[in-house]
Amino acid sequence: MSSDQQSGASPAAAPDDADGVRGGPLRGLRNRTRTTAPGPDGRPPRRRVTTLGVSTTVAVLCGALALALPAPFVAESPGPTFNTVGTVDGHRLISVSGHTSYPTTGNLDLTTVYVNGGPNGALTAVGALGAWLDPTRSVVPTELLYPPDVTTEQVEQSNSAAMTSSQQEAIAAALSHEKIAFTRTLTVAQVVDDTPASGRLRDGDVVEKVAGRAVNGIEDVRSAVGAAAGKPVALQVRNGGTTRTVSVTPARGASGNWQLGVALAATYRFPFSVTIALDNVGGPSAGMMFALGIIDTITPGPLTGGRHVAGTGTISSDGTVGAIGGIAQKMVGAHDEGAQVFLAPGANCSDVVGHIPDGLRVVRVDTLDDAVRAVETAASGGDVDALPRCG
Repeated sequence: MSSDQQSGASPAAAPDDADGVRGGPLRGLRNRTRTTAPGPDGRPPRRRVTTLGVSTTVAVLCGALALALPAPFVAESPGPTFNTVGTVDGHRLISVSGHTSYPTTGNLDLTTVYVNGGPNGALTAVGALGAWLDPTRSVVPTELLYPPDVTTEQVEQSNSAAMTSSQQEAIAAALSHEKIAFTRTLTVAQVVDDTPASGRLRDGDVVEKVAGRAVNGIEDVRSAVGAAAGKPVALQVRNGGTTRTVSVTPARGASGNWQLGVALAATYRFPFSVTIALDNVGGPSAGMMFALGIIDTITPGPLTGGRHVAGTGTISSDGTVGAIGGIAQKMVGAHDEGAQVFLAPGANCSDVVGHIPDGLRVVRVDTLDDAVRAVETAASGGDVDALPRCG
């Protein structure tokens, strides 16, 4: 539509003297060059075609530019799997020194997810659209996975710290399962400003007792704080060779739980050395599979019976299995690598239902005991389908 038509004007044919000259060579030249009749807007059709072509080109370029611009999303896709009772680059993924280790067979695969976008590098609109159309991938808003303005270096540091912590928790969980004693120290890693603990506890305080009882782990502190229900709690702490007792009154957090306002970190002293050799993988979600791999390594007979089992889930020293992200992609990755049984955290069941690849049998696990039972059932040829399932 021309500008005249948009304004409602009715164009008329231009007079022969529209150029301000009557007769003469200019008039004849102008009439000869007009070889076709003017269009409805009084302009030559060729000019309209040119205008249309330019507009189309601009629209296409704008569309292409929009598709190439970064999108505020991240795409998750199936990543590689690693056998925790196998080898990586010619070395055993889990090795033990100072304790008898035993041969293993089969697979206890930890699973991973590739993440594109966010601080890992911009995801274009084309990339987001392609991931959205791929049933094996998922697209989620960036803010659901990463805090605002977080850098790649910060993400890598966080993932590395989470991986290291998960390995320590996995060793503790495996040794606890096998009734092997070890020592544990609970330290105040950070005191949050303007909380009950502020000014009372200090970074580096080692928590020895809470409410008069010896502390063996973070759960002991959480239980005592929850039982106090807003009443003062006595904590015996040690720092720099000095022991003191402080009273802290818990306050309700945003989640409704009673909190002191500290971040606690557990450190362990184990009776033998466990080394986990896995590079370029971060986060805490391999904890459960590490624990299973350690149990298989330090106990006689192959835990899997030669079967191919995969899974995912965080682990705490008391054996609790926790939720993780990207489980739909992890099930696809496990299935593609030949896994027959997949161990999924109970807390992830809502993400499991409707996304299980054909032929993969998924078992719900809430504790390390559940996971060991599932692997042993698969190893013995038992009825895996009779075990707890999601949905």
